[in-house]
Amino acid sequence: MWTKWVPAMHVVICGGGVVGAAAAFELTRRRVAVTVVERWRVAGAASGKSAGFLARDWCDGTPVAALAQRSFDLHEIWAEQLGNAYGYRKVDTFSAAVSIRRSLNSAKNSHLAPWLTPDAGHRSQLATTATTAQLDPEGFTRALMKAALTQGGKLEIATVAQLHRTDGGKRVAGVVLDNGRKILADAVILAMGPWSPVAAQWVPLPPIYGLKGHSIIFKPEAPLPPEAVFAEFEDTDGTVLTPEIVPRADGSLYVCGLSGTAALPIDSAQVRPEEGGCEKLREISVRLVPQLARAKVIAEQACYRPIARDGLPVIGAVPELEGTYVATGHSVWGMLNAPGTAEALAALITTGTASLDLAPFSPSRIAARS
Repeated sequence: MWTKWVPAMHVVICGGGVVGAAAAFELTRRRVAVTVVERWRVAGAASGKSAGFLARDWCDGTPVAALAQRSFDLHEIWAEQLGNAYGYRKVDTFSAAVSIRRSLNSAKNSHLAPWLTPDAGHRSQLATTATTAQLDPEGFTRALMKAALTQGGKLEIATVAQLHRTDGGKRVAGVVLDNGRKILADAVILAMGPWSPVAAQWVPLPPIYGLKGHSIIFKPEAPLPPEAVFAEFEDTDGTVLTPEIVPRADGSLYVCGLSGTAALPIDSAQVRPEEGGCEKLREISVRLVPQLARAKVIAEQACYRPIARDGLPVIGAVPELEGTYVATGHSVWGMLNAPGTAEALAALITTGTASLDLAPFSPSRIAARS
């Protein structure tokens, strides 16, 4: 006799960025009921504005190595499972340098990334398609959310005002929205990126800071090959910037590498480029890739990436409130490490044991902000 499947657990995820979407995907695959609560829109912040560059071994020698390696491998697996509607592909990766002040040796290795300006020097190969890849971050995040919804998950565009507690305040029982409505749950994941300080008002969390960066997306007249470039650009005053150039499978080209100093706004919808920021980045981009002078500009944007004091992610159970979990602080590697983070958290929540050693990322390793 056919029996309707009834989930044994319900998890609320606060945040519709790539980490929250990946967690929803992993949990619904494990037949867990999931509700994602996102204040603005899915992939509305850094998850829709990052480079989407992935590297398997660039974190080797650090506590993040195992997480990065597993996440990189999962990206390939998930691309096949999700139908790869977001341009996932392996890429060769190069370095190069351009100086406005002095001449560099541009003859050596000029065959590497020949679409760069002819006077780009110090060209070398950083990685091959074996260890670096690239995707459209917004497309990836939305594909994860779509898959989670297809598997029975729910998405609510709303604002969480507080955690709902039980057992004398010792255990989470869901969330309270700003209109007073409660969403009951057995567990809550705080995946709020640089807006994690909001959640620190509800439960003690380590300090998380927002690093602002600008980016531009171009549409060149002709698509560039699957090659990413990490460049050094020496300006007329001697300032050295480090732009990243990532052509995408849809024919667009993404450039970032100019920071910002404006404070993080409370509302993610209010994140804006700073005056002159994208103009300067466009000037640098055209200097590095001359054909961009004729390219259409699709987007000029800015975003904040979350980072903890010691530079490591914050992933795991929040000891002060049973049933509460956090996943944030991934810095520039959020798009890379979302799959491994989601897999580890889903295992921890459903079985009590994470699929990776999360000890280096424990929320209690840094004094909490309460």
